Amino acid sequence: MLGSTHGTFTTDLRARVVACGETPRDAVHGVTAVAGDLDVSGRPLHAPVPDLDRFFRPESVAVVGASDTEGRPNTGITRQLLAWAERVGARLVPVHPTRPSVFGIDCVPSVGALTEPVDLAVLLVADPLPVVEELAETKVKFAVAFASGFAETGEAGAAAQERLAAAVRRSGLRLLGPNTNLNAFERFRDDLEGPAVALITQSGHQGRPVFTLQELGVRLSHWAPTGNEADLETADFLSYFAGRPEVGAIACYVEGLKDGRSFLLAADRAAREGVPVVAVKVGRTETGARTAASHTGKLTGADRVVDAAMRQYGVIRVDGLDQLQDTSALLARARRPQADGVVVYSISGGTGAHFADLATAAGLELPTLHQAKQDELHQWIPEYLNVANPVDNGGHPVGDWRGRKIIDAILADPSVGVLICPITGPFPPMSDKLAQDLVDAAEATDKLVCVIWGSPVGTEDAYRTTLLGSSRVATFRTFANCIGAVKAYLDHHRFTASYRSPFDEAPRTPSPSLRKAQALLRPGRRLSEHAAKQLLRAYGIRVPREQLVTSAAAAVRAAGLVGYPVVMKASGAQLAHKTELGLVKVGLTSASQVRDAYRELTDIARFEEIDLDGILVCQMVGRGVEMVVGVTHDELFGPTVTVGLGGVLVEVLNDTAVRVPPFGEREARSMLGELRGRALLDGVRGAPPADVDALVEVVLRVQRMALELDGDLAELDINPLMVLPRGQGAVALDALAVCR
Repeated sequence: MLGSTHGTFTTDLRARVVACGETPRDAVHGVTAVAGDLDVSGRPLHAPVPDLDRFFRPESVAVVGASDTEGRPNTGITRQLLAWAERVGARLVPVHPTRPSVFGIDCVPSVGALTEPVDLAVLLVADPLPVVEELAETKVKFAVAFASGFAETGEAGAAAQERLAAAVRRSGLRLLGPNTNLNAFERFRDDLEGPAVALITQSGHQGRPVFTLQELGVRLSHWAPTGNEADLETADFLSYFAGRPEVGAIACYVEGLKDGRSFLLAADRAAREGVPVVAVKVGRTETGARTAASHTGKLTGADRVVDAAMRQYGVIRVDGLDQLQDTSALLARARRPQADGVVVYSISGGTGAHFADLATAAGLELPTLHQAKQDELHQWIPEYLNVANPVDNGGHPVGDWRGRKIIDAILADPSVGVLICPITGPFPPMSDKLAQDLVDAAEATDKLVCVIWGSPVGTEDAYRTTLLGSSRVATFRTFANCIGAVKAYLDHHRFTASYRSPFDEAPRTPSPSLRKAQALLRPGRRLSEHAAKQLLRAYGIRVPREQLVTSAAAAVRAAGLVGYPVVMKASGAQLAHKTELGLVKVGLTSASQVRDAYRELTDIARFEEIDLDGILVCQMVGRGVEMVVGVTHDELFGPTVTVGLGGVLVEVLNDTAVRVPPFGEREARSMLGELRGRALLDGVRGAPPADVDALVEVVLRVQRMALELDGDLAELDINPLMVLPRGQGAVALDALAVCR
């Protein structure tokens, strides 16, 4: 393993801040927020960081319900807490109403009888609510509730958990749990050096593989088992760990996020600090999401939005616990890359080719080595073997002095940032010599050296002693985990090198558009196309020249003013899909066609019993690329912005990208880069390039609308947005808006 150092939208959170007066204060976190720290909707722009030092390193610990009666569950917990308190230098105070002492330590009868300040209270009781209410008078800083039977059990349990959370808010203390465990009080090895992995899990058992990284020489500094998160949540520990100097990476197992905005603020803090965050987030499938909700009683969020939000803030999402273990270990301890190039070095051409295929498909850059470097390598490797990358040494050179020469020569190439050597099976003594040469070379370079030890046995001395004994070589057991971790490593450093916090770009004050837009909203109702376009116009989004008319004669006059040819559409709040009902007429070029179209459209509406606010007579807009830009409201993150291929393609291909506001121009352009149909905007089959700048501007204006109208706008759909040839802009041909 390696050794070295590194150079959120919910009503609940907003209510905590705004409800406290002109100088908002987050009552739970105890962090004052001044006006400049709030966005246009009054939401915090920086992560509140709880002072958890006294949680992890208390001076005194009260154990409520302590026991020394053998065979009782509380006895085992009390014994473990005694050992932990001794390790961290804390004084333990047992609390029990009838016992004079526990394990020879004098008891106090209740928390109200505590005569000196206590940093941490551990509640070994079935119902923590009465104890929390009693703790409010004692000025205890932190409490841990192990009891289950809360939100994970259904509605009644959720109600009980809310009562507990309310009591915690009144008390001023911070609570871990309920439904948590003893993981925070594990014995961490203190003989390991280098940057550490800090661990956050909602299910304690799922953190075990990461915790056992210590057996492979990787240091662990903290473990936060958040449980049901009635108070302290994943985001709190994420913010805290991001500021700890000993933490090189944060590994998370997340079943459900309590507060999307808080999580993003915490991820933003980690990104600002350059601390990588690696996460398993349960809920990619409907079945997984249901399971997670029943276990923790939390919102899992639309997985597509979760995925996009994590990428937006540099959180590295992995699928398995083995990937969480390998990726977080590598990111914690590897030096910053000097180059993005990856070289694959092996004793087998087949192994090298196989790995190179997988690595290239995953997006790793495998540069062809310069001819001069190939000539140098051929001093030690037979001429008939390929050394362009992957480098095949044929086997024999690894057994003598040539092996180290080859490795050093590859690492000396300035285009190489990572050397990966897959060893698919042990073949002593050559594999032993190869492993030692790789370790020695890694000690002499700042570049990353990775080894995949493919033997299923794992007891070989070359693996257990040589490779795992190295603090500089990253050792993996599978090709996939190595490739995923290396890609995450390179991506993370590229991301943080140019990271600019989206919250720095968030609007602090309302735009002049807001007042105009609010006058157009109809709470709880869908707007007609005409009204929805007025909403767009209020935010400076271009719509066609059009007039809303209620007679055939007015339609003819409007067509003359708009200019032939024209489009005519029925407009009404009930109408979502007009084309299917025949309520759109295109390419009308004369007054007679306009009159006939007016009659036909109104006849269809009467037959279909559709209430209209009139008929739109619209300008015909030239051909371009049809896109869709929209806003939806995610239960976890609040407003989200989507862009993709529009028209009928939005339903056929579902080629869209999503982001959580706030974000800036670079992120808007990144959304376009994710689209499979991105090439259409560049011009295909002789079509001119589209006005991408105008499209980006629309995305940013829609984002501003989403931020300012959050709470009022449930849904917005601009489809199609016709993106005209470069320099000609983009025009919203149709729009749907639903008010909350």
